[in-house]
Amino acid sequence: MEKILNFLNRLQQNNNRPWFEEHKKEYKEAQEIFNGFVEKLIMGIASFDPSVNNLTVKDCIYRIYRDVRFSPDKSPYKTHMGAFVSPHGKGSGLSGYYFHLEVRGAEYIGGHIISTGIYRPEPKVIKSIREEIMLNGKEFQDAIDIASNFRLDRSTALKRVPTGFPSDDEYAEYYKLRDYFLMQFIDDKFVLGSNLAERTVNEFKKTLVFNDLLNKAAKFAYEG
Repeated sequence: MEKILNFLNRLQQNNNRPWFEEHKKEYKEAQEIFNGFVEKLIMGIASFDPSVNNLTVKDCIYRIYRDVRFSPDKSPYKTHMGAFVSPHGKGSGLSGYYFHLEVRGAEYIGGHIISTGIYRPEPKVIKSIREEIMLNGKEFQDAIDIASNFRLDRSTALKRVPTGFPSDDEYAEYYKLRDYFLMQFIDDKFVLGSNLAERTVNEFKKTLVFNDLLNKAAKFAYEG
């Protein structure tokens, strides 16, 4: 992992095509290391969540090339690496487990994280999740409580409870959410320590119940 972080930190200072092309061998070495880690991560998660069985590394990782068409930032490359281990792969629209490495000084997320949940779900999925909470709020709360060291992200929450959901409900604050995921910042010490995949899998195990609840709601929305 140290080689990956070193490359990303240098890319942060030299985010241009000539530099990248000159150091493409280093990028490929870093990507190969990351891919090997993701392969272990998939296997580890599948040991407690069989819904991600048979995924490949390619199903879970993202390209380093940025889509700059509609962005004021024209930097051509991402200065982070991430993998989303979710049933049917990263584009499934379902909940899953996300691992993210980010360089110092970058402003994408603000650091390395591990996270479980759904980011930017479709409107019908958000509605289904809110309905699941309305019916089984205690289960949802318990799933959050079980996931020690994780916190529920509220950064994109609405200011008011959406129409159709009770504002005086015990779990009303959860109806305001537009993204549903638990997250935990991890530091360089965590990332560079031994047995990273095993330790990461052990953290993700704490979020299985939360993940299952979200996917129950998401699948109901898609099948309905």
